[in-house]
Amino acid sequence: MITLGDLPVPIIGAPMAGGPTTDDLVIAVSRAGGMGVLATAYRTPAQTAASVAAIRAAGVTRFGANLFVPESGVRSPEDTGPLERYRDLLRDRIPGVEPGEIAPAGTAEYDETVEVVLAAGVPWVSFTFGLPSADVVDRLHARDTAVVVTVTSVSDAHAAVARAADVVWVQGPEAGGHRSTFDVAAEPPATPLHELLPAVRAAVDVPLVASGGVADAHDVTRLLDLGADAVGVGTALLLADEAGTSAPYRAALTDPAFTETVLTRAFSGRVARGLRNRFHDDLAAHAPARFPEVNTLTGPLRRAATAAGDPHEISLWAGTGHQAARPGPAAAIVAALSTGADAEL
Repeated sequence: MITLGDLPVPIIGAPMAGGPTTDDLVIAVSRAGGMGVLATAYRTPAQTAASVAAIRAAGVTRFGANLFVPESGVRSPEDTGPLERYRDLLRDRIPGVEPGEIAPAGTAEYDETVEVVLAAGVPWVSFTFGLPSADVVDRLHARDTAVVVTVTSVSDAHAAVARAADVVWVQGPEAGGHRSTFDVAAEPPATPLHELLPAVRAAVDVPLVASGGVADAHDVTRLLDLGADAVGVGTALLLADEAGTSAPYRAALTDPAFTETVLTRAFSGRVARGLRNRFHDDLAAHAPARFPEVNTLTGPLRRAATAAGDPHEISLWAGTGHQAARPGPAAAIVAALSTGADAEL
């Protein structure tokens, strides 16, 4: 089983679903001494299997995969009112582009992706938005796979350890992208990472990854000093040569007009941090707490806006340290972030 102590560099490439995390980015971060983590969300199980094979074909053996845990419980079929109202607001926002259909949330692709990572023996599997079942944990452990759960509170960290997680990934409110709350409707905790991390360190006796607002090597060293065994970085890699970040997304990250990050449900129905833009300003107050349905509704609009190069109609996930992001090879970015961190290992 891969442990955080096996990493030559205490850096984990956070899984960024929807395009930024490519096979090449996973490979590059792992080759640089850290560990790249594949984002399986929004990929078919077959695509995930192909990516795992490509990463292995590149000679990389130290890598992970991340899964979004589907919401538990069954919604009544008639519970579509909030989604219908939101769909009406999205109509005509981009001329000629219709919102997506209201599709019921399901677990089929999650279940199939679990089978893919099990069959492939992916060495490090992380879960976001909830706990994997005890059966899935047992089956992963039988394959000598490390089980990782992403949390935003001490209570969720306790729950992760009770479910036999090998590693807890502590995500602060400063992090870009989706907050890993276990309840889609819950407002995420606001406890800053520099307070949350020591609290989790005191509460559980497993290795910890910490992420949120990392801008430079000083931040990495600070989090290691606070009790992390490794540091997860996502926003810092968005401009990497190997990242699949779209052209308008890349441009926004370096545009002085985009200076503020906000928490929003506007794009996906789940709370996520990104650069403030027009879509958030117009729609955040109206978005229902429904995932992945809202994400499906806004998908056609986001894709059309990306093709048109319009950063105001796409999700620009970014953490509070986004202004420090720089272009270049991922290996150079990892090296810069880990400078001075060797002494903490």
